[in-house]
Amino acid sequence: MNKFSVTIITKSEDLPQMECNNFFHSSELFRMIERTPGQWPYMVLAYDNSKVIAHMLVMLRRRGSLIPPYLFTQGRIYGEGMYVDGYDKEELFGEMLRTITKKLVRKLCLYIEFSDLSTKMFGYEIFRDNGFFPVRWMAIHNSLHSKEPEKRLKDNAKKHLAHAVKSGISTSVTNDEKSLVAFFKILKTYVSLNIRRYIPDSSLFLGLFDNGHCKLFTTKEKEKMTAGCICLYSENNCYLWYLASKKNLHKKRTNTMTVWAAIKDAYEMGCEHIYFLDVGLPSKKNRFRNFILSFGGKPVGTYRWFRCSFKWVNKIVAWVVS
Repeated sequence: MNKFSVTIITKSEDLPQMECNNFFHSSELFRMIERTPGQWPYMVLAYDNSKVIAHMLVMLRRRGSLIPPYLFTQGRIYGEGMYVDGYDKEELFGEMLRTITKKLVRKLCLYIEFSDLSTKMFGYEIFRDNGFFPVRWMAIHNSLHSKEPEKRLKDNAKKHLAHAVKSGISTSVTNDEKSLVAFFKILKTYVSLNIRRYIPDSSLFLGLFDNGHCKLFTTKEKEKMTAGCICLYSENNCYLWYLASKKNLHKKRTNTMTVWAAIKDAYEMGCEHIYFLDVGLPSKKNRFRNFILSFGGKPVGTYRWFRCSFKWVNKIVAWVVS
């Protein structure tokens, strides 16, 4: 392989021209993150002379809360990036991973998290060599290209949908600031006690709405919003990013109606799959996983990779989860 160099760009005006069909690693998302309070983008670039042969978008996020009190930064990466054909993908990834890890450690980033890799074993040894440890995770996706979504529904999902319709529950696409603010109130209450969950500033989603990369589905009962979800679209696929609902007697009905509306919309758009980005740990008793599976999706065991900047903490956590 030819010699290559790796560099990191932190300002949009310094970005080179890049071919990218994966929105999670695009220049467009870089610029949106750059304008979002509490987030900083890092584009890791690999060059063969002056030619960009690989790139990977890393998001540095400021995390904080009053209850419980905490404040730190987190590095977040969806997937392993984009690569030009004809080059060793894992070798390039290894160099980019080493470069960004050193950068984030110097920035006092508490931990780095990789998810949604193309295959379960991608970069396994490379991650290990750079101090990352794997956590077994559950991924679920629904195929939309080979069978109508109605034919994949399980009986319990059909029952909840029927009850939702009888109760007057409905879901629609409402990409406006007023609806987003109302949904964020539900979402923040929904995840307020979950330290690992992160909610970006609402301005990021407004930018995504304006550029046609995102949709907000809101569910109402008696004209009041009770649930909603945010979906992002990339490479002819739909990604259900955030789902939340109020605690009430009809929670299962509203959640079922919300997810079903997102699935049907993705199918009508011609998407090939809908992916659920945060199903969680593959525990035996996982209500959310079972709920998502009721729509006829396929469960896949995968890894998420983590690295804490404090070596002793990293070793202890890696030992606990191994």
